[in-house]
Amino acid sequence: MDINKIQSADILDILFDGRNKEYGAYQLRKTYNRRIRNSLIGMTLICLFFLISSFIANRKEKNKNDIVVADMSLQQLPEEKKPEPPPPPPPPKQEPPKVEITKFTPPKIVKDEEVKPDEEIKEVEKLEDTKIGTINQEGAKDEGVVAPPPEKSTGVVEAPKVEEDYDKVFTVVQIPAEYPGGLPAWTKYLERNLNRDVPNDNGAPPGKYTVVVSFIVAKDGSISDVTSENDPGYGTKAEAIKVIQKGPKWKPAVQNGRNVIYRHKQSITFVVSED
Repeated sequence: MDINKIQSADILDILFDGRNKEYGAYQLRKTYNRRIRNSLIGMTLICLFFLISSFIANRKEKNKNDIVVADMSLQQLPEEKKPEPPPPPPPPKQEPPKVEITKFTPPKIVKDEEVKPDEEIKEVEKLEDTKIGTINQEGAKDEGVVAPPPEKSTGVVEAPKVEEDYDKVFTVVQIPAEYPGGLPAWTKYLERNLNRDVPNDNGAPPGKYTVVVSFIVAKDGSISDVTSENDPGYGTKAEAIKVIQKGPKWKPAVQNGRNVIYRHKQSITFVVSED
């Protein structure tokens, strides 16, 4: 290399002076800084892309609607209880009729003035229609009247037995109807089959929308007469009824050891989150 060009020459040109610059080592060292710069810029852009994508995904996740099965306990419709008839009054106590009694006075030989009135011996004629006893008692003449024996009362009055109608619709039973697998399986079924985006798709503002649904569980466990007791709107009523209608059979309710018709009530809450 010319001596005058050495001061202004690049270190690589001096290092590779007189060598084959077309060789890969020269090109790699020559473009090293540019490749490092491009790599850093590319890596920065990729990191920004993933960061922005994650931020957008989190924003969308916050807008996602939820379904809350707010009331999983079996709710029963109130049943009007008819007042029980009062027990019949006890029969009036019958007092045995009083019979005239004359006190028996054994004979004693005493002076007339020493005889007391209650110790005076009655005449035989007066004793014919009376009972002889240890006291004097006024009453009816003895005409063979026999007092009825006193009735023994047990103190327990049995109410008339009412035959149970097992073909009616029960709302209170000994063993309520149950979804196969119990409450956890029922909750999972609703969460998997209900379309939680229904209120949001119909323009519902953020909030909670609770639908109260009642339905009949027959003696064989089949579901029928699915109705809604309220309608929060935005398609929630129709969605709740549709999912319950297409569900499987339940375990029927039991009353006195028999399968009976049972009306079950269930509340389902749709939650629309804020953006």
